[in-house]
Formats: sequence, structure tokens, C-alpha cells
Amino acid sequence: MNLAELPKRVSIYEVGPRDGLQNESVHLSTDDKVAFIEMLADCGLRFVEITSFVSPKWIPPLADGPEVARRVRRRDGVSYSALVPNRQGLDAALAAGLSEIAVFLSASETHNKKNVNKTIAETLRAFEEVVPPALAAGVRVRAYVSTVYGCPYEGAVDVARVEELCAALLGMGVYQVSVGDTIGVATPVQVELVLSLLLKRASAAQLALHFHDTRGTALANVLVGLSLGISTVDSAVGGLGGCPYAPGASGNVATEDVIYMVHGMGLETGVDLDKLCDCAAWIGERLGRELPSRYLQAHLGARRAGRS
Repeated sequence: MNLAELPKRVSIYEVGPRDGLQNESVHLSTDDKVAFIEMLADCGLRFVEITSFVSPKWIPPLADGPEVARRVRRRDGVSYSALVPNRQGLDAALAAGLSEIAVFLSASETHNKKNVNKTIAETLRAFEEVVPPALAAGVRVRAYVSTVYGCPYEGAVDVARVEELCAALLGMGVYQVSVGDTIGVATPVQVELVLSLLLKRASAAQLALHFHDTRGTALANVLVGLSLGISTVDSAVGGLGGCPYAPGASGNVATEDVIYMVHGMGLETGVDLDKLCDCAAWIGERLGRELPSRYLQAHLGARRAGRS
């Protein structure tokens, strides 16, 4: 690990409103979702994934995605994106005025089949109906590759397959591939191995870090990615998240935890950490549960004790 390669600025890609809420048993109102997204922008976050245009049958908590996307007040300098599975979803995203979308697939066949009901090859072919039309409409396209470090059904995943998928996606014209540890099994040595191989085919700017914190290794894994020069980190406020088709997976690495760590190392994010904690506390109250973010719990504990 070469800490001299750390980027001076880290871009936080906030996925709480989509990846964070998609697995919640409490379904927030549209008003609360819109307020949540606007609070995140108030904190200084400049990349926010706001919803999904997946069928409500598969992801009921995000059934109001088109309305949320239409109602969110756009701010200069903030990129609002949504997950898009097919041409129908793209049409809905374009109608809602989004300037960025994300496509998604898994590195393991079984998870991909359960998640999108297609083989990996079929999914890549389906992207031909999404990516080129989106780019032609002036919309940026990002991609997620899930289960990179392990699959809940197949176990270990061949890194050569991950390399091939990333190369195929970048060849289609996506500007960035988010490399995902969907079930939170990755360890720092494994992360260094996988990302070092991917960086032989892609630039650091073309890759993003996406870790779930199932086994408490997410922050360590983020640090490895940063030390390799990758400067975009996907995270969810409060540590929200989980995949409906990944049994046992916990939430995303918490945005507050990432920001506390990188600020402590002298790196910039442009995010107000105190405001972000207020936002996390607010969404936790709406969901009726305590969120797992370690920094949030310490922050709230200090506040209750009268020390902040």
C-alpha cells in the first residue's frame, strides 16, 4: 500500500436514497425522500443517486422513483442519477430530466440471474438498448459491477471475469465502473490484488470503490483503494443499504465514517460532517431505527452528553 498515492480530494458518491432505501421494510413517503435528497445536497455532496427505475414489483420501496426524480429541486454543481435496467427505465429517466444514469450487473452468473433475471451475456446485450441512446441524449452513464469479491451463491469470483466486464462496459462508453463488494467479504489484500489488475486496463478516474460493511472491513478496503489513486467512493449516509438478492449482506460503508477518516488524513471532500450527521439522524428517525454508522453514534452520544 502506497500512501503517497492518496488523492488530495475524495469524491463521495452518495447512494443512500437508492441503494440505502431499497431494502428497508419501512417505505418512506415521497415527501420524505425528496426532503432527504435535498438535505444531502445541503451537506455539500455533489453526486447523489436518488432512485431507481426498476419495476415496483421487484423494488417496492422505490415505486415512486419517477415522481421523486421529477420533484427533487436541481442544484448547480450537483449530479443526480438513477439506476436504469432497460430502455423503458431510460425513457422514464429522460422524461424526469436526469443527466446521469447507472446500469448494473453482477460478476457472478447466479447473482445476476436472481437480481435481473438474465445471464451476464443477456444483460450486456440489453445494455445496447440503454447506453448508446443515453449517450446520444447527452446523459452520462455509470456502471455497477456487483459481487466482485465474492458471491452469496457461488463463493469466490474469477477476477478475470471482472476484468472482462469492466473492459466491456468502458468500451460501451460508461464513464466509470463502480467495483462492488455486495456482501462485504473483501479483505485489504484481496482488494489490492483486484484493483491493481483492473488499473492495468482502466484509469483510476474510471473506477469507483463500493464496499458493504458486513464484516467490518469496509473502511480498511476503502483506504487500500485510495492508496492506489482511486478517488471516488460510493457510500450511504448512516450506513444504510443491503441487497434484496444478497442474503446476509449488511449496509453500505457509512458516508460519515468515510468522511471522518479521509478528513483526518488531510484529504478534502467538500462535505460538512456535522450537517451530514444531522441528516443521518433525521433519516434514522423516519425509518424508526438506529443506523449503524460508527461516527454517527459517537457524534450523537457526545451531543447527548453535552460535549457537542
